[in-house]
Amino acid sequence: MKNQKEKRTIVVLDGDQTGKELLAEALRVIDPGVTRLDLEFLTFDLGLENRRKTKNAVVYEAGAAIREHRLSLKAATITPPEKDGVGSPNKILREEIDASVILRTGRRIPGVRPIGGVHSPISVVRMARDDAYGAEEHREGASGELEEYAYRTEKISRRVCRAVAEYAFQHARRTGSKVFGGPKYTVSPVYEGLFKEELDRAAEQYPDVRYEPQLIDATFALLLATSGEPLVIPSLNRDGDLLSDMVLQMFGSIAGSESLVIAMSQNGDVTAVMAEAPHGTAPALEGRNVANPMAMILAGAALLGYIDDTDAKRVSRAVYEATFEAVHEGVRTADLGGSARTDEFTNEIIRRLTTKLEVWASLA
Repeated sequence: MKNQKEKRTIVVLDGDQTGKELLAEALRVIDPGVTRLDLEFLTFDLGLENRRKTKNAVVYEAGAAIREHRLSLKAATITPPEKDGVGSPNKILREEIDASVILRTGRRIPGVRPIGGVHSPISVVRMARDDAYGAEEHREGASGELEEYAYRTEKISRRVCRAVAEYAFQHARRTGSKVFGGPKYTVSPVYEGLFKEELDRAAEQYPDVRYEPQLIDATFALLLATSGEPLVIPSLNRDGDLLSDMVLQMFGSIAGSESLVIAMSQNGDVTAVMAEAPHGTAPALEGRNVANPMAMILAGAALLGYIDDTDAKRVSRAVYEATFEAVHEGVRTADLGGSARTDEFTNEIIRRLTTKLEVWASLA
Protein backbone atom coordinates (compact mmCIF):
# COMPACT_ATOMS: atom_id res chain seq x y z
CA MET A 1 0.00 0.00 0.00
CA LYS A 2 1.25 3.51 -0.74
CA ASN A 3 2.32 5.57 2.22
CA GLN A 4 0.10 8.61 1.83
CA LYS A 5 -1.76 10.80 4.28
CA GLU A 6 -4.87 11.63 2.27
CA LYS A 7 -8.20 10.14 3.25
CA ARG A 8 -8.36 6.38 2.76
CA THR A 9 -11.41 4.70 1.33
CA ILE A 10 -12.60 1.35 2.65
CA VAL A 11 -15.04 -0.48 0.39
CA VAL A 12 -17.83 -1.82 2.60
CA LEU A 13 -19.79 -4.81 1.32
CA ASP A 14 -23.11 -5.17 3.11
CA GLY A 15 -24.63 -8.63 3.42
CA ASP A 16 -27.47 -10.74 4.74
CA GLN A 17 -29.05 -11.63 8.08
CA THR A 18 -26.55 -11.51 10.98
CA GLY A 19 -23.81 -10.76 8.48
CA LYS A 20 -25.39 -7.35 8.00
CA GLU A 21 -25.80 -6.84 11.74
CA LEU A 22 -22.24 -7.80 12.65
CA LEU A 23 -20.79 -5.62 9.91
CA ALA A 24 -22.53 -2.65 11.51
CA GLU A 25 -20.83 -3.49 14.82
CA ALA A 26 -17.39 -3.64 13.18
CA LEU A 27 -17.98 -0.28 11.49
CA ARG A 28 -18.83 1.25 14.88
CA VAL A 29 -15.38 0.22 16.12
CA ILE A 30 -13.35 1.57 13.20
CA ASP A 31 -15.43 4.73 12.82
CA PRO A 32 -13.18 7.80 12.42
CA GLY A 33 -14.81 9.31 15.49
CA VAL A 34 -13.38 6.43 17.51
CA THR A 35 -10.10 5.67 15.74
CA ARG A 36 -9.15 9.25 14.76
CA LEU A 37 -8.15 7.91 11.37
CA ASP A 38 -9.07 9.79 8.22
CA LEU A 39 -11.27 7.11 6.68
CA GLU A 40 -14.30 7.14 4.44
CA PHE A 41 -16.58 4.24 3.57
CA LEU A 42 -17.90 3.37 0.12
CA THR A 43 -20.80 0.96 0.58
CA PHE A 44 -22.28 -1.63 -1.77
CA ASP A 45 -25.37 -3.66 -0.94
CA LEU A 46 -24.51 -7.32 -1.60
CA GLY A 47 -27.61 -8.63 0.11
CA LEU A 48 -29.29 -11.44 -1.81
CA GLU A 49 -32.28 -9.33 -2.81
CA ASN A 50 -30.11 -6.62 -4.39
CA ARG A 51 -27.85 -9.14 -6.12
CA ARG A 52 -30.93 -10.68 -7.70
CA LYS A 53 -32.36 -7.27 -8.57
CA THR A 54 -29.16 -6.15 -10.30
CA LYS A 55 -28.35 -9.60 -11.71
CA ASN A 56 -24.99 -9.44 -9.90
CA ALA A 57 -24.05 -6.09 -11.45
CA VAL A 58 -23.56 -4.70 -7.94
CA VAL A 59 -21.02 -7.44 -7.20
CA TYR A 60 -18.94 -6.53 -10.24
CA GLU A 61 -19.15 -2.84 -9.32
CA ALA A 62 -17.92 -3.69 -5.84
CA GLY A 63 -15.04 -5.70 -7.30
CA ALA A 64 -13.98 -2.72 -9.42
CA ALA A 65 -14.08 -0.48 -6.36
CA ILE A 66 -11.85 -2.89 -4.41
CA ARG A 67 -9.34 -2.92 -7.24
CA GLU A 68 -9.25 0.87 -7.08
CA HIS A 69 -9.19 1.41 -3.31
CA ARG A 70 -7.49 -1.87 -2.28
CA LEU A 71 -9.19 -2.21 1.11
CA SER A 72 -12.55 -3.87 1.74
CA LEU A 73 -14.64 -5.07 4.68
CA LYS A 74 -17.26 -7.66 3.76
CA ALA A 75 -20.27 -9.00 5.62
CA ALA A 76 -21.39 -12.61 5.35
CA THR A 77 -23.78 -13.21 2.46
CA ILE A 78 -26.23 -15.90 1.39
CA THR A 79 -25.36 -18.16 -1.53
CA PRO A 80 -28.71 -19.45 -2.85
CA PRO A 81 -28.97 -23.16 -3.71
CA GLU A 82 -30.49 -22.78 -7.18
CA LYS A 83 -28.06 -23.52 -10.00
CA ASP A 84 -29.37 -20.77 -12.29
CA GLY A 85 -29.38 -18.08 -9.60
CA VAL A 86 -26.89 -15.37 -8.70
CA GLY A 87 -24.49 -17.86 -7.14
CA SER A 88 -21.71 -16.94 -4.73
CA PRO A 89 -20.60 -13.30 -4.55
CA ASN A 90 -17.36 -14.52 -2.95
CA LYS A 91 -16.37 -16.38 -6.10
CA ILE A 92 -17.04 -13.34 -8.28
CA LEU A 93 -15.17 -10.96 -5.99
CA ARG A 94 -12.12 -13.21 -5.75
CA GLU A 95 -11.96 -13.35 -9.52
CA GLU A 96 -12.57 -9.62 -9.95
CA ILE A 97 -9.76 -8.58 -7.61
CA ASP A 98 -7.51 -11.39 -8.87
CA ALA A 99 -7.18 -12.83 -5.38
CA SER A 100 -4.83 -15.74 -4.89
CA VAL A 101 -4.54 -16.17 -1.09
CA ILE A 102 -6.89 -16.67 1.86
CA LEU A 103 -5.43 -16.23 5.36
CA ARG A 104 -7.11 -17.47 8.54
CA THR A 105 -5.34 -17.55 11.89
CA GLY A 106 -6.44 -19.55 14.90
CA ARG A 107 -5.28 -17.99 18.16
CA ARG A 108 -5.95 -18.32 21.87
CA ILE A 109 -9.15 -16.69 23.08
CA PRO A 110 -8.54 -15.62 26.70
CA GLY A 111 -10.51 -17.74 29.11
CA VAL A 112 -11.58 -20.24 26.45
CA ARG A 113 -10.00 -23.67 26.72
CA PRO A 114 -8.45 -24.81 23.42
CA ILE A 115 -8.61 -28.37 22.11
CA GLY A 116 -5.51 -30.53 21.92
CA GLY A 117 -3.40 -28.27 24.12
CA VAL A 118 -2.65 -25.72 21.37
CA HIS A 119 -1.32 -22.39 22.61
CA SER A 120 0.52 -20.54 19.84
CA PRO A 121 -1.20 -19.16 16.72
CA ILE A 122 -1.74 -21.38 13.69
CA SER A 123 -2.24 -19.62 10.35
CA VAL A 124 -3.68 -21.41 7.33
CA VAL A 125 -2.65 -19.85 4.02
CA ARG A 126 -4.73 -21.43 1.27
CA MET A 127 -5.43 -20.88 -2.40
CA ALA A 128 -8.30 -18.51 -3.09
CA ARG A 129 -9.25 -20.08 -6.40
CA ASP A 130 -9.15 -23.24 -8.54
CA ASP A 131 -8.46 -26.74 -7.21
CA ALA A 132 -11.75 -28.52 -6.36
CA TYR A 133 -13.73 -25.26 -6.57
CA GLY A 134 -14.97 -24.48 -10.04
CA ALA A 135 -13.73 -27.83 -11.37
CA GLU A 136 -15.43 -29.34 -14.41
CA GLU A 137 -17.60 -32.34 -13.47
CA HIS A 138 -19.56 -34.94 -15.37
CA ARG A 139 -20.93 -38.47 -15.05
CA GLU A 140 -20.87 -41.43 -17.36
CA GLY A 141 -23.03 -44.54 -17.32
CA ALA A 142 -26.69 -45.19 -16.54
CA SER A 143 -27.98 -43.04 -13.69
CA GLY A 144 -28.37 -44.99 -10.46
CA GLU A 145 -26.51 -48.04 -11.71
CA LEU A 146 -23.40 -49.41 -10.01
CA GLU A 147 -21.37 -48.79 -13.17
CA GLU A 148 -22.14 -45.07 -13.11
CA TYR A 149 -18.95 -43.00 -12.73
CA ALA A 150 -18.42 -39.38 -11.68
CA TYR A 151 -15.46 -37.39 -12.97
CA ARG A 152 -13.95 -34.09 -11.92
CA THR A 153 -11.24 -32.12 -13.72
CA GLU A 154 -9.36 -29.78 -11.38
CA LYS A 155 -6.60 -27.31 -12.08
CA ILE A 156 -4.09 -25.16 -10.25
CA SER A 157 -1.65 -22.68 -11.71
CA ARG A 158 1.98 -22.05 -10.90
CA ARG A 159 1.11 -18.36 -10.46
CA VAL A 160 -1.34 -19.05 -7.62
CA CYS A 161 0.96 -21.71 -6.13
CA ARG A 162 3.77 -19.17 -6.09
CA ALA A 163 1.60 -16.49 -4.50
CA VAL A 164 0.47 -18.82 -1.71
CA ALA A 165 4.01 -20.03 -1.07
CA GLU A 166 5.38 -16.48 -1.11
CA TYR A 167 2.74 -15.15 1.26
CA ALA A 168 3.14 -18.13 3.61
CA PHE A 169 6.85 -17.44 4.05
CA GLN A 170 6.29 -13.68 4.33
CA HIS A 171 3.70 -14.24 7.04
CA ALA A 172 5.92 -16.73 8.85
CA ARG A 173 8.79 -14.24 8.85
CA ARG A 174 6.57 -11.45 10.23
CA THR A 175 5.14 -13.63 12.99
CA GLY A 176 8.22 -15.68 13.88
CA SER A 177 6.47 -18.87 12.82
CA LYS A 178 7.49 -22.08 11.12
CA VAL A 179 6.11 -23.02 7.69
CA PHE A 180 4.63 -26.43 8.31
CA GLY A 181 2.71 -28.96 6.19
CA GLY A 182 1.99 -28.99 2.49
CA PRO A 183 0.31 -31.05 -0.24
CA LYS A 184 0.13 -34.82 -0.79
CA TYR A 185 2.75 -34.64 -3.53
CA THR A 186 3.79 -38.29 -3.13
CA VAL A 187 0.39 -39.45 -4.41
CA SER A 188 0.00 -36.58 -6.89
CA PRO A 189 3.50 -35.65 -8.10
CA VAL A 190 2.24 -33.73 -11.16
CA TYR A 191 -0.76 -31.84 -9.76
CA GLU A 192 0.13 -31.35 -6.09
CA GLY A 193 3.83 -31.60 -6.90
CA LEU A 194 3.52 -28.22 -8.65
CA PHE A 195 2.61 -26.64 -5.33
CA LYS A 196 5.43 -28.46 -3.53
CA GLU A 197 7.92 -27.08 -6.07
CA GLU A 198 6.86 -23.53 -5.26
CA LEU A 199 7.04 -24.12 -1.52
CA ASP A 200 10.59 -25.46 -1.88
CA ARG A 201 11.46 -22.49 -4.07
CA ALA A 202 10.15 -20.05 -1.47
CA ALA A 203 12.09 -21.88 1.25
CA GLU A 204 15.30 -21.15 -0.65
CA GLN A 205 14.37 -17.46 -0.92
CA TYR A 206 13.60 -17.20 2.80
CA PRO A 207 16.44 -19.15 4.44
CA ASP A 208 15.77 -17.42 7.78
CA VAL A 209 12.28 -18.98 7.97
CA ARG A 210 12.01 -22.48 9.39
CA TYR A 211 10.44 -24.93 6.96
CA GLU A 212 9.10 -28.36 7.84
CA PRO A 213 7.23 -29.89 4.90
CA GLN A 214 4.63 -32.54 5.76
CA LEU A 215 2.01 -34.39 3.73
CA ILE A 216 -1.49 -33.05 4.33
CA ASP A 217 -2.71 -36.16 6.18
CA ALA A 218 0.28 -36.00 8.52
CA THR A 219 -0.38 -32.29 8.96
CA PHE A 220 -3.88 -32.95 10.29
CA ALA A 221 -2.60 -35.64 12.64
CA LEU A 222 0.38 -33.68 13.93
CA LEU A 223 -1.72 -30.60 14.67
CA LEU A 224 -3.33 -32.50 17.51
CA ALA A 225 0.13 -33.10 18.98
CA THR A 226 1.43 -29.54 18.65
CA SER A 227 1.41 -27.07 21.50
CA GLY A 228 3.82 -24.18 21.84
CA GLU A 229 5.17 -23.38 18.38
CA PRO A 230 3.48 -20.88 16.03
CA LEU A 231 2.80 -22.40 12.61
CA VAL A 232 1.95 -21.24 9.11
CA ILE A 233 0.35 -23.96 6.97
CA PRO A 234 0.24 -23.42 3.19
CA SER A 235 -2.42 -25.48 1.45
CA LEU A 236 -4.46 -26.19 -1.63
CA ASN A 237 -7.90 -24.61 -1.78
CA ARG A 238 -9.96 -27.64 -0.69
CA ASP A 239 -7.41 -28.81 1.91
CA GLY A 240 -7.21 -25.31 3.37
CA ASP A 241 -10.98 -24.95 3.57
CA LEU A 242 -11.19 -28.08 5.72
CA LEU A 243 -8.04 -27.30 7.66
CA SER A 244 -8.92 -23.73 8.59
CA ASP A 245 -12.34 -24.70 9.97
CA MET A 246 -10.69 -27.33 12.15
CA VAL A 247 -7.89 -25.04 13.30
CA LEU A 248 -10.25 -22.23 14.31
CA GLN A 249 -12.43 -24.64 16.25
CA MET A 250 -9.35 -26.05 18.00
CA PHE A 251 -9.01 -22.65 19.66
CA GLY A 252 -12.59 -22.74 20.91
CA SER A 253 -14.70 -20.82 18.39
CA ILE A 254 -14.78 -19.97 14.70
CA ALA A 255 -15.84 -16.49 15.84
CA GLY A 256 -12.38 -15.83 17.27
CA SER A 257 -10.61 -15.06 14.00
CA GLU A 258 -10.86 -12.92 10.91
CA SER A 259 -10.55 -14.16 7.33
CA LEU A 260 -8.53 -12.25 4.73
CA VAL A 261 -8.80 -12.62 0.96
CA ILE A 262 -5.58 -11.26 -0.54
CA ALA A 263 -4.47 -10.29 -4.03
CA MET A 264 -0.76 -10.16 -4.80
CA SER A 265 1.40 -8.80 -7.58
CA GLN A 266 3.92 -10.96 -9.41
CA ASN A 267 6.72 -9.53 -7.26
CA GLY A 268 4.97 -10.57 -4.03
CA ASP A 269 3.39 -7.26 -2.97
CA VAL A 270 -0.14 -7.18 -1.56
CA THR A 271 -2.38 -5.25 -3.96
CA ALA A 272 -5.82 -5.73 -2.36
CA VAL A 273 -7.30 -7.11 0.87
CA MET A 274 -10.91 -8.10 1.53
CA ALA A 275 -11.47 -8.79 5.25
CA GLU A 276 -14.46 -10.74 6.53
CA ALA A 277 -15.59 -13.14 9.24
CA PRO A 278 -15.02 -16.84 8.51
CA HIS A 279 -18.55 -17.81 9.58
CA GLY A 280 -21.87 -17.55 7.74
CA THR A 281 -25.03 -15.51 8.17
CA ALA A 282 -26.45 -17.47 11.16
CA PRO A 283 -30.14 -16.86 10.33
CA ALA A 284 -31.31 -18.34 13.65
CA LEU A 285 -29.59 -15.46 15.47
CA GLU A 286 -30.85 -12.64 13.25
CA GLY A 287 -32.47 -9.77 15.12
CA ARG A 288 -31.81 -11.22 18.56
CA ASN A 289 -28.72 -9.13 19.47
CA VAL A 290 -26.87 -12.23 20.70
CA ALA A 291 -24.44 -13.06 17.87
CA ASN A 292 -20.71 -12.73 18.54
CA PRO A 293 -19.26 -9.74 16.60
CA MET A 294 -15.64 -10.55 17.48
CA ALA A 295 -14.61 -12.01 14.12
CA MET A 296 -15.99 -9.02 12.21
CA ILE A 297 -14.34 -6.59 14.62
CA LEU A 298 -11.03 -8.40 14.18
CA ALA A 299 -11.54 -8.27 10.41
CA GLY A 300 -11.73 -4.50 10.66
CA ALA A 301 -8.61 -4.45 12.82
CA ALA A 302 -6.71 -6.63 10.37
CA LEU A 303 -7.70 -4.39 7.47
CA LEU A 304 -6.26 -1.32 9.20
CA GLY A 305 -3.00 -3.23 9.58
CA TYR A 306 -2.61 -3.31 5.78
CA ILE A 307 -2.52 0.49 5.56
CA ASP A 308 1.09 1.61 5.29
CA ASP A 309 0.74 4.22 7.99
CA THR A 310 1.97 4.17 11.58
CA ASP A 311 -1.26 5.53 13.04
CA ALA A 312 -3.40 2.93 11.27
CA LYS A 313 -1.15 0.09 12.39
CA ARG A 314 -1.26 1.41 15.95
CA VAL A 315 -5.05 1.46 15.91
CA SER A 316 -5.10 -2.03 14.41
CA ARG A 317 -3.10 -3.36 17.34
CA ALA A 318 -5.23 -1.41 19.80
CA VAL A 319 -8.44 -3.02 18.48
CA TYR A 320 -6.93 -6.49 18.83
CA GLU A 321 -5.78 -5.72 22.38
CA ALA A 322 -9.09 -4.16 23.41
CA THR A 323 -11.02 -7.15 22.07
CA PHE A 324 -9.00 -9.84 23.80
CA GLU A 325 -8.65 -7.83 27.01
CA ALA A 326 -12.44 -7.55 27.18
CA VAL A 327 -12.86 -11.30 26.71
CA HIS A 328 -10.14 -11.99 29.28
CA GLU A 329 -11.99 -9.89 31.86
CA GLY A 330 -15.25 -11.72 31.29
CA VAL A 331 -17.08 -9.63 28.71
CA ARG A 332 -18.23 -12.43 26.43
CA THR A 333 -21.20 -13.33 24.30
CA ALA A 334 -23.21 -16.48 24.97
CA ASP A 335 -21.22 -18.69 22.58
CA LEU A 336 -18.14 -18.08 24.74
CA GLY A 337 -19.97 -18.75 27.98
CA GLY A 338 -20.87 -15.13 28.78
CA SER A 339 -23.99 -13.01 28.92
CA ALA A 340 -22.99 -9.91 26.93
CA ARG A 341 -25.27 -9.01 24.09
CA THR A 342 -23.90 -8.10 20.67
CA ASP A 343 -24.04 -4.33 21.11
CA GLU A 344 -22.79 -4.57 24.71
CA PHE A 345 -19.69 -6.44 23.59
CA THR A 346 -19.00 -3.81 20.91
CA ASN A 347 -19.59 -0.99 23.40
CA GLU A 348 -16.95 -2.48 25.67
CA ILE A 349 -14.45 -2.74 22.82
CA ILE A 350 -15.04 0.90 21.90
CA ARG A 351 -14.68 1.98 25.53
CA ARG A 352 -11.37 0.18 25.92
CA LEU A 353 -10.12 1.29 22.52
CA THR A 354 -10.91 4.94 23.23
CA THR A 355 -9.09 4.80 26.56
CA LYS A 356 -6.10 3.04 25.05
CA LEU A 357 -5.74 5.56 22.22
CA GLU A 358 -6.07 8.48 24.67
CA VAL A 359 -3.31 7.06 26.86
CA TRP A 360 -1.05 6.31 23.91
CA ALA A 361 -1.59 9.82 22.55
CA SER A 362 -0.48 11.37 25.85
CA LEU A 363 2.62 9.18 25.95
CA ALA A 364 3.47 9.97 22.32
